[in-house]
Amino acid sequence: MSVVGLQHFNITAPAELLEQVRDFYVEVLGLTVGARPDFMRAGFWLYAGGEPLVHLTACEVADERADSARGFFDHIAFSCRGLAAVIERLTRLNVPYEADEVTSLKQVQLFLRDPAGVGVELNFYDEALS
Repeated sequence: MSVVGLQHFNITAPAELLEQVRDFYVEVLGLTVGARPDFMRAGFWLYAGGEPLVHLTACEVADERADSARGFFDHIAFSCRGLAAVIERLTRLNVPYEADEVTSLKQVQLFLRDPAGVGVELNFYDEALS
């Protein structure tokens, strides 16, 4: 076996929080809600470039995952374009973030958290902070 790429990541949370998480990825990152098989538990699949990158699955409030959505999972990173527009969107939506410029990689990184506490890293190559 050889791993050839990342297919998706899944966040499981109570339904009310899951809707906030969905809205975050749609409004902040510009992902779109798309087709999802009819699984036993409710949820959403969020798409970028025609691929379902983020899977959201509802759980009961009493589910052990509801106490700590992060566990040891720290963050997910996305390759992005349009740094200035993303910074404008984050500012307009009052989403706190930190920026770091990695000059040796010609990369700008933005770090933020979704409503479930999952770290989100946005990487922009060949773009600079203004």
